Amino acid sequence: MKILRASVTGLVIGLACLLSVAIGSAPASAADYPNRPVRWLIGFAAGGPVDIVARIMAQWLSEHFGQQFVVENRGGSGGNIAAAAAINSAPDGYTLLFVAPNNAISTSLYKKLSYDFIRDTVPVASIIQLTNMLVVSNALPVKTVQEFIDYCKANPGKVSYASSGYGTSVHMSAELFRAMAAIEMVHVPYRGSAIAFPDIMSNKVQLIFDNLPSALEQSRAGTVRALGVTSPQRWPGLPDVPAIAETVPGFESVGFYGISAPKGTPPEVVEILNKAVAEALKDPKVVERLTDVGGIPKPMTPAEFGKLIADETEKWRKVVAFAGVSVE
Repeated sequence: MKILRASVTGLVIGLACLLSVAIGSAPASAADYPNRPVRWLIGFAAGGPVDIVARIMAQWLSEHFGQQFVVENRGGSGGNIAAAAAINSAPDGYTLLFVAPNNAISTSLYKKLSYDFIRDTVPVASIIQLTNMLVVSNALPVKTVQEFIDYCKANPGKVSYASSGYGTSVHMSAELFRAMAAIEMVHVPYRGSAIAFPDIMSNKVQLIFDNLPSALEQSRAGTVRALGVTSPQRWPGLPDVPAIAETVPGFESVGFYGISAPKGTPPEVVEILNKAVAEALKDPKVVERLTDVGGIPKPMTPAEFGKLIADETEKWRKVVAFAGVSVE
């Protein structure tokens, strides 16, 4: 009997130890998420439009949760370096990815990717929608989109455009414009648009179709000249800047910013983050800051944001084919 009791006691203790180990190794419950700093990977250099919006949101999220949301810039390869790093991280909600049009574009533009963005990520939240803006060097003798087209046709191969990297909306907006306007332009990729602007100001490159936050900042400062926006109509708040579509009918390139996480991230964590972003987009101070940089807040459920990413992926597949560009 003593032997039996000892065996039962040993079994109970053993099971208790195993349960303790299992609990200790299990991921933290969503109830206390986040209980440590969260990394937010950004695929572009600091100071650019993606970085600006990310830092606005990161500050609000840090204050809301009482844990730091740390913006980590991983520039290069049109945002693919950051995407791959996020996808290969633990799916626990502590590594997030800033999502932008480049993630939808890369699927068809890049012939060899180590991941499938839609398959390997889960959509978390939409933040804003925004347009790009065509801005040119002040040294370029043009003041309208039509004058710019005429200048390019009169100077074939002598006009260079900057981008924030292959596969970005900045790159593809220019390629779509080049194809639709039937002009020649030389692509000069940078690791971020902020890095490109000094060369545009000095006329080493002549233009960029940049995301509105940084393009608007530079045009307001008078360091570059704004010619048009890439939305199908004039952008709210910028009634004096024409839509490029007014000169090139059918031209359109409107971007989206949001958050995704590695596949397998707990749905409860995704829901917590989605609700927090939606709350942030109701905060008048956040809305004002996002509006100041040209964004229109666009809160969505995870499912709605996932559909947007899928739709944008298909749209840009057609644009890539139309423009006839690809990257190995």
